[in-house]
Amino acid sequence: MISDEIKQQIIEGKYKIGETIPTELALQAQYGVSRHTVRQAIGLLSTEGYLRTEKGSGTYVLDFQLKPSNMKDGQNKTIGVMTTYISNYIFPDIIHGIEKALREKGYSLLLSSTNNDVDQEKECLKMMLDRHVEGLIVEPTKSNEFNPNLPYYIQLKENNVPIVMINACYEELSAPYVVMNDVKAGQILTDYLIDKGHTNIGIITKIDDLQGKYRLKGFLKSCEKNKISVAPEQICTYKTGTEEQALHQLKQMIDHGETNSKLSAIICYNDEMASQVIEALKQENKAVPNDISVVGYDDSILSVAGDTEITTISHAKEQMGIDAVATLLKMLSGNNQIENIIYEPQIIERASVFKR
Repeated sequence: MISDEIKQQIIEGKYKIGETIPTELALQAQYGVSRHTVRQAIGLLSTEGYLRTEKGSGTYVLDFQLKPSNMKDGQNKTIGVMTTYISNYIFPDIIHGIEKALREKGYSLLLSSTNNDVDQEKECLKMMLDRHVEGLIVEPTKSNEFNPNLPYYIQLKENNVPIVMINACYEELSAPYVVMNDVKAGQILTDYLIDKGHTNIGIITKIDDLQGKYRLKGFLKSCEKNKISVAPEQICTYKTGTEEQALHQLKQMIDHGETNSKLSAIICYNDEMASQVIEALKQENKAVPNDISVVGYDDSILSVAGDTEITTISHAKEQMGIDAVATLLKMLSGNNQIENIIYEPQIIERASVFKR
């Protein structure tokens, strides 16, 4: 976590190329960890080419966007990577997979974050065009909404820059993608809860991303297959930045439900939302899982970080990054027979579901 945060600060320019980062003692005090832990974090960033330590002088920021020394004349062996976020949740694992696979093939990485905002995505795309990246790996921004930046992607394709999408895709854009089977994930989570005796199941899901749309579709498919009725108020949706309103809506749903129709289980868009839902339920004096069962998605560190470990769905994470690079390199080699990669989800059963 420390190395990811320092890396993000380097990328954002807080620590500038050629300057030193804070001393080990300062970082130790800042993060409340041992000196050994700080040295491990610095060691990771040194291995990845972000830092260089000089004994007696300090730890300096390297030009992490420089072309590698084995670059062929006239060839820019830099791959652009655009994700919605960089330093939190599952994204460090995905980026680590990308970095690892690119480094093995002698490529450097130009990393940027859109914060799931189309204006920031536009700036990232302009930077990728200006830097003449050889290929681009992209996690789409608000993939379930019309994207005004599609012309930039078309321009990249016209410049013969191959593009691979991860986690979702732009349905208007023809580009291979590496994703989870989100419809099936929503379906097997719902099937799992129904098998545990739950018939009043709510869902809280994000709808500006395709992942949330598809997980909702899977939920509805399972309910229809199992002849479970769903009232409109059992579906709680939100967009980027409106999580608090969604949690408030969920509390209203729980507080005002009739005794015979109160929710016994809640499916959450991801583990991050599941953690927030569990905390919100605690504030309403609801125990998880005895009063209400909660399930998440992504098998992230958050699923095991709280008092109640969360039943969740697997996510390929690092393997997704590795496979995205492999797909991109095939395209760069002239291979036109590219197939999409879709990972099948699996339930990771933990302690947040009560069998009724």
